[in-house]
Amino acid sequence: MLEQYGVVYFGNDWFAENRTSSHHVAVRLAATMPVLYVDSPGMRAPNANGRDLRRAFRKFAEALRAPRKVDANLWHCTVPQLPFRRIPGVGLFNRLFSQWALRRAMRVLGARPRISWFVTPHPGFLAKRLGEAFCVYYCIDDYAAHPGVDVEVIAASDLALTGKADLVFVAPPALLAAKQALNPNTHFSPHGVDAKLFAQASDPATVLPPATRELTHPVVGYFGSIHAWIDVELIAWLARARPQWTFLLVGYAAIKVPELASLPNVLLAGAQPYASLPAWAKAFDVAIIPYRRNRQVENANPLKLREYLATGKPIVAVGNPEIARFAGVVRIAEGREDFLAGLDQAIASGPEQGAAERMAAVADQTWDHRVKNVLREVAASIAATEMTLADRRVSE
Repeated sequence: MLEQYGVVYFGNDWFAENRTSSHHVAVRLAATMPVLYVDSPGMRAPNANGRDLRRAFRKFAEALRAPRKVDANLWHCTVPQLPFRRIPGVGLFNRLFSQWALRRAMRVLGARPRISWFVTPHPGFLAKRLGEAFCVYYCIDDYAAHPGVDVEVIAASDLALTGKADLVFVAPPALLAAKQALNPNTHFSPHGVDAKLFAQASDPATVLPPATRELTHPVVGYFGSIHAWIDVELIAWLARARPQWTFLLVGYAAIKVPELASLPNVLLAGAQPYASLPAWAKAFDVAIIPYRRNRQVENANPLKLREYLATGKPIVAVGNPEIARFAGVVRIAEGREDFLAGLDQAIASGPEQGAAERMAAVADQTWDHRVKNVLREVAASIAATEMTLADRRVSE
């Protein structure tokens, strides 16, 4: 049924350092129907730093191009917006310009009916304005809790899109009840994992990255971006408490981390290709999720949780409702001392103990399985909508 549709997909930056659920879902949707992936603008106004300026220029240049084919059934385009959303007239300009640009870009989907699919809320003003037959909101985060965003604008966008969408999926369990109160057609859909890819961390044939081959073990590892919600003070405290250990941090540092950079037993490896993460994780003796306790973390569904589990490595984490669901295979720490005790215990036991149980905990939670379930709900909801419209026409 869904093969007759095309999807206009509003996702995170296609070229972002991290591969998020936004990317994983889009690629798998394209296995069923053609997808136009639209880079959404950032939720915060750009800073005057080199990275943000390069990103702004890149997006502007891409906006002048026709959609580019990146896979057999997947196209990518950029429709930039003015970020100063509170200035009078900016909202109207963004809406009119985006509608014009997208109607041109959507030609790659042909004449088929369309589904609009939003992973971020701030382009939600376009929902039901693109001539689409159906609208999906796939909410993967508490966006208004992100640092540096215009909380009022993002929260309002999230509420409006939740109410307007024909179908809502929610990844963080802490957000489910509130979303269902706004839109009864809301379903829980936690993140998936590329289990086959991350199992390479346990494969003897996987080659370690050169930077890890001479590291002093045990190695405490982390992969993912280092943002404001990562407790870098906790990592520094742990590194000082165990100077004989190596702390290997793999990912782009979006914040300044001079304290970590100054420690001799901390290696900041920087951003690495997504497909190489299992090789880096192979060097870990234990993996960590060192979150700060705040609203964003409480409402998060951390993608790296399932990726760590799929590697088989032991995990010590700061807890939240989603991590608590895996308490049987994850050591959840309460405070610094407990976090350190968890690392001591994991290292004393060795990375092999419990590895099979950790991998089994996510073996049936692959992205393929998640998207299959999501598409089943979409097809059922579209069928129900069409039946309701047909009944209404008969009664008229």
